Amino acid sequence: MKKRLINPPSPAGGRSPLRLITKAVVPAAGLGTRFLPATKAQPKEMLPIYDKPAIQYVIEEAVAAGIRDILVVTGRGKQAIENHFDRSIELEESLKAQGKRTALKMVREISDMVNLHYVRQKEARGLGHAVLCAKSFIGNEPFAVFLGDDIIDHPRPAMMQLMEIWKKYQAPVLAVEEIPRARTRAYGIIKPQAISNRLYKVQDLIEKPRPSQAPSCLGIVGRYLLTPDIFELLEKTRPGASGEIQLTDALRRLNHCRPVYAWRFEGQRHDIGNKLEFVKATLAYALKDKDAREPLLNYLREITSS
Repeated sequence: MKKRLINPPSPAGGRSPLRLITKAVVPAAGLGTRFLPATKAQPKEMLPIYDKPAIQYVIEEAVAAGIRDILVVTGRGKQAIENHFDRSIELEESLKAQGKRTALKMVREISDMVNLHYVRQKEARGLGHAVLCAKSFIGNEPFAVFLGDDIIDHPRPAMMQLMEIWKKYQAPVLAVEEIPRARTRAYGIIKPQAISNRLYKVQDLIEKPRPSQAPSCLGIVGRYLLTPDIFELLEKTRPGASGEIQLTDALRRLNHCRPVYAWRFEGQRHDIGNKLEFVKATLAYALKDKDAREPLLNYLREITSS
């Protein structure tokens, strides 16, 4: 017997008006221990990927997808994130006095791009708990979740791709990527039912299965479109062996209540949760800068040939 939902689909023969996605949640409370000592006194989310802090790429994707209000879930020592997206009157006045109009325009755009809100996750209790911290902010609306460790580069933002699926099905949508089977223990893995070349109906989800037990090689990555009934399920989700509340566990239960879809997104994902991929992402974005591209390529040829 299926559980009653907060926002159940319309009965057969009718369709509820499309609910637009205007709110997003960005969990950013992690300690960034993989990047010590660089993260001892600054948030990992503020480490620069070429010329922008990592979190700015995520915020810009949200804005490009039409998000108007973003809740950043932070923790202790994360004030630099708030400062970055706030006005800096002293800096603006200095740039204005020096006639640096381009730089002035850039810093003003950062603080004006979207409405940002903040809440603290007081305990490190996992991604599921971080999303649960947004319950009051989200209310009874569908919403997006962006994980800061995943930067996805494509002319059509990954979240915008998910929103196109939402418009058709008005159901939760997960971003997935084909991953090596040997790495399934690092991902939530879906059991898919193919609908089209890139779209799947989720039959089941398993958190970090062994390669031999993984139902596919489609791993969930850091973009989600969720319905507000996920909060009730998160509240009832017990912590796993690590003491954390896993979002995948709640999604699995949600999948028993309503259809959940997965989209194999178009674009290049940079997993900046480890140092090597962080460096690769920095190089990738530096090479997109027409002024830096040739000097950087020359430098790379020089150091790799010696």
